[in-house]
Amino acid sequence: MVELIERPAYLAQLIQHKDVDLVKIVTGIRRCGKSSLLDLFHQYLSDHGVAEANIIHMNLESLRYRNLSDYLTFYDYVSGRIPKVGKTYLIFDELQAVTHWEKAIESFRLDFDVDIYITGSNAYLLSTEFSTLLSGRYVEIRMLPLSFKEFLTFYEFAPSVTVEEKFQRYLQFGGMPILREYQFNEARSNQALEGIYSTVVLRDILQRNSQADQATLQKIMLFLCSNIGSITSPNSIGNVLSGEGVLPAGRGKAVAGKTVERYISMLRSAYIFYSVGRYDVKGKQLLKTLGKNYIVDMGFRNMLLGYRDADRGHIIENIVFLELLRRDYRVYIGKVGETEVDFVADKPNEKLYIQVTESMQALETRERELRPLRMIPDNYEKIVLSMDRSYINSYDGIKSLYLIDWLLS
Repeated sequence: MVELIERPAYLAQLIQHKDVDLVKIVTGIRRCGKSSLLDLFHQYLSDHGVAEANIIHMNLESLRYRNLSDYLTFYDYVSGRIPKVGKTYLIFDELQAVTHWEKAIESFRLDFDVDIYITGSNAYLLSTEFSTLLSGRYVEIRMLPLSFKEFLTFYEFAPSVTVEEKFQRYLQFGGMPILREYQFNEARSNQALEGIYSTVVLRDILQRNSQADQATLQKIMLFLCSNIGSITSPNSIGNVLSGEGVLPAGRGKAVAGKTVERYISMLRSAYIFYSVGRYDVKGKQLLKTLGKNYIVDMGFRNMLLGYRDADRGHIIENIVFLELLRRDYRVYIGKVGETEVDFVADKPNEKLYIQVTESMQALETRERELRPLRMIPDNYEKIVLSMDRSYINSYDGIKSLYLIDWLLS
């Protein structure tokens, strides 16, 4: 048995949803730890007195279940194993391997006393058909690679290594759990990331989208990686790629833009990119045009482009975005008049405005970062995150925080 590495925040979410009549769906990019989380949950159930007979735990990508490729055989097989007495916990890993699995899941809910947990590596798992069938009867737990806080507990460091050096490693290698095996060996880590990336591209994207072209997908992926944290639109990306001959020129901007939008949507569906819309802070409305795209893990970006210290500003912005998602915020890019706020982060009873910058030392930079926040008329918390360890922790009520402290808070 492989030693399981704790992911307490995600396990706590599963435990909070336990025995609630909703199907629990854990989503996220391949190899980010979903299967291990289900193993941890299985262990939790056993430790809390649930009999093994009442836990049915299957990974549908195992050849052991190769004959269960459609929902009817899957339903018959599982229902034959559900005990007559007590609640049974159904745990299904990589369920997208079963066609029309959602019909079986709905039937288990109706026919038996069960609590259901599912993982899947692409958003087609939550396709419209499924959403319609289980409308309002499922909860999605979105799993991400390791946060910086988790990264520190995952790896063992010599006592002499400073938190700044550890953070530098995190910026370079990212948080895919598998990399722990390679102890920061760059060549081996890149090979492992390449393997995951190829699987995502070939299995979760190209298999699903027979019209898609691998070379075009790769070019768009590289473009997005190079422009993390920059405001772009599918049309503007389409223009650049048409100019480079990647997309056929002369078919009109709209066609190129639509093509790019389709490919970005595929990358989103495989959980490798997140698109963030813009929000007009004063007008209090979402804007239809121009957003930003962030990658799920820095390791992939550095594997594709090579790690460059010059990009640190955009890299830390990406890390802050992912951290806000982990903390259950809905995230937008803020527009205040003609200026931008990096992030507007929203919860039902809370709102944060956040600027991210490498340094606030230069007066010019400081003014540029503070200006949009000063223009916001409401009293919600406003924060600038930077890599400065400074004794100044507030500018006119706008908090100035050391990024590493914020990530570890």
